[in-house]
Amino acid sequence: MQALKSLPLATIYLALLLGLLLFAVIMIGRQVMQTRKTESTIARLQTKIREGSGSVEEYFELGSIYLMKKLPGQAVGQFQKAIKLIEADEEIPPESAPIYNALGFAFFNQDQFDMAIRQYKEALERQPTYVTALNNLGHVYEKKNLTSQALETYEKSLEQDPKNSTANRRIKVLKRRLVPTSPTS
Repeated sequence: MQALKSLPLATIYLALLLGLLLFAVIMIGRQVMQTRKTESTIARLQTKIREGSGSVEEYFELGSIYLMKKLPGQAVGQFQKAIKLIEADEEIPPESAPIYNALGFAFFNQDQFDMAIRQYKEALERQPTYVTALNNLGHVYEKKNLTSQALETYEKSLEQDPKNSTANRRIKVLKRRLVPTSPTS
């Protein structure tokens, strides 16, 4: 009689364990497929670039993948090559702003804050309403403890996108830092 009562509990336990294992296999399989796809893209882009037929978009894509893989040094090189191709043209298009922004982000990830600032400003020169570059510039100002510049930059970002949650959140934090706290009696 006791064996019959524990049978459903054991079945439920086994089913849960199998379900958990199936979930883990699916998640690992998805990760493996994503990694294969990324590595295949890297190989394809590197081949094109080695052949000398890489485009601005391909350098940008490869740099972005390197950033995603936490290789900012390699990303910098790819973004700089993309910018060289852009600058070879007579007229620099505003669509180049994301490349300058990404280069700034790569420098930021290497703690090269002054270089990051320069690149974010380049992005904003090409596209003054580029909210992501404004947020990134505000962030690097914060890292350098330039609170008033960070606050001003986040406010510019809000002018472009009043619902910008990043800028709203950072402004609140920065304003709290600027308000001196009174000692409790």
